[in-house]
Amino acid sequence: MCTGSTLTGVHYLRDVNDVHALHPKLTAGVRVVIVGGGYIGLEVAATSRKLGCSVTVLELADRIMNRVVAPCVSEYFEMEHRRKGVTLICNTRVERLEGDGRVERVICSDGGAHEADVLVVGVGAMPHTEIAEVAGLECQNGVIVDEYCRTSDPRIFAAGDCCNHPSLRFGVRVRLECVDNAFEQGKTAARNMLGKISVHDRVPWFWSDQYDNKLLIVGLSQGCEQQITRGDPTSGSFSVCYVKGGELMAVETVNRVKDYMSARKLIAARVCVDIERLTNIDVPLSDSALLSP
Repeated sequence: MCTGSTLTGVHYLRDVNDVHALHPKLTAGVRVVIVGGGYIGLEVAATSRKLGCSVTVLELADRIMNRVVAPCVSEYFEMEHRRKGVTLICNTRVERLEGDGRVERVICSDGGAHEADVLVVGVGAMPHTEIAEVAGLECQNGVIVDEYCRTSDPRIFAAGDCCNHPSLRFGVRVRLECVDNAFEQGKTAARNMLGKISVHDRVPWFWSDQYDNKLLIVGLSQGCEQQITRGDPTSGSFSVCYVKGGELMAVETVNRVKDYMSARKLIAARVCVDIERLTNIDVPLSDSALLSP
């Protein structure tokens, strides 16, 4: 929280009520400043521009979506937003908000002052674990659960964005903030509560729609050894593949749904891939598979 964060006109996107409160404010000519260049911030930027707002995005890191996509994907979406008239400023920190009861400008550490009628904060989320902590459940970056969605108390189950669960496929613990994971984890928890033993080990996937662009991500890229680009980013349709020990671990696709669909199957099957075929955009991604490791 910074000075001025309680001013009228400052919006967060934590639940559907926040969306209903923000939407009427996004009208033609309104100056919208967005803090955070991740999924939330950029999707709000795209929507705001479509509604005729003036939009500025302020990002602390050196590129947008820096935690979740490859540099070439960041660069592609940066160019798309700039082409649509969004002002993108990276490597900047918000120092304070100014205004007489209502937000009027945003002051940054680099001395920049950005006029604002509406400010949207999209800088990440923290899991609400208060109830679990009061119940005596183990919590660390979320509620700790096992592959059956059981908490440290085997009589209590948990599912969704607040859960820190093991990914058997990737061999790490993760807390995923995505709709598909919440749905599938909820189903697994329900089955186990009914005595129908089931393991949650779905390959995670994510998406973001910005203007006419569809970004689809499947798998987890952390710790991968190779990063291979399929296609030319300037064409508006390309993919980035992540490989570890010869095995395909994750794929980011921009306007290439077929690559995404193939990647879901290949990653789940734990296949190794032929790098030459993987790189060749004329070879279907599904044809890059070798034998399972």
